[in-house]
Amino acid sequence: MKRWTMHYCQLCDPPVTLLPDGDRALCPAGHYSESARRQPLYVVTGASGAGKTTIFPFLAAELPECAVFDVDWLIDPIGVVCAPEPINWVAFRDAWLSVAHGVAQGGRATVLLSTFMPEQLEDLPARRWITDVHFALLDCTDAARVRRLKSRPSWRDQNTDRQLSFAAYLRTQISTVLQTDDASPATTASAIAEWVRR
Repeated sequence: MKRWTMHYCQLCDPPVTLLPDGDRALCPAGHYSESARRQPLYVVTGASGAGKTTIFPFLAAELPECAVFDVDWLIDPIGVVCAPEPINWVAFRDAWLSVAHGVAQGGRATVLLSTFMPEQLEDLPARRWITDVHFALLDCTDAARVRRLKSRPSWRDQNTDRQLSFAAYLRTQISTVLQTDDASPATTASAIAEWVRR
């Protein structure tokens, strides 16, 4: 995989990649940048139909101290950038870590609503610029997921077999689980906000 970075020493020639040193970025020659503050990242994952998109506005309102994003908002722009090639999903995920690092410069943590999985983030170049990464799973029963997916318009992905399989896999990977079957979006958002603050 091509290595890319966001911090280069502004004094060295040729370019030298800086590495984290607390809340600074440091180069081997001892030069450093102060614009490398790091914060934790909170990822709310789940297979399609769990309720990630539905809770977004409620969660953003519940967590004004954080930057809350639905990662799907960048899929179309990234698709344009990558065209005519398919989306580079590794770069897409790394870009979101870079966004979270940028948000951290203002002293705020980032919450991502996504289908990301822990193993997809650990080896990314920008991972070094995040402190801890915490995952929570939005989940629902298979029956509720099928019902929700089938109620979507035809242009949205309704591959129920794939989503049921992905949901089953996520249940084996993520220990913090929030069920959305009977909870309102506002109630679920409050529970996530409590998890983030805890």
